[in-house]
Amino acid sequence: MIAPVLAQTSAWTYVGATYAVAVLLIGGYAASIIARGRKVTRQLPPDERRWS
Repeated sequence: MIAPVLAQTSAWTYVGATYAVAVLLIGGYAASIIARGRKVTRQLPPDERRWS
């Protein structure tokens, strides 16, 4: 049942889907790194923060 649908899709559909997945994964990872950095920032006293 799904074979005819897959046969009609072009290769660009798979390329687009792969790029979308990659962007979502990288964006999610970047968001988690930023959230973790903000959490660590709140735990440090202001005099120990090198970046401020």
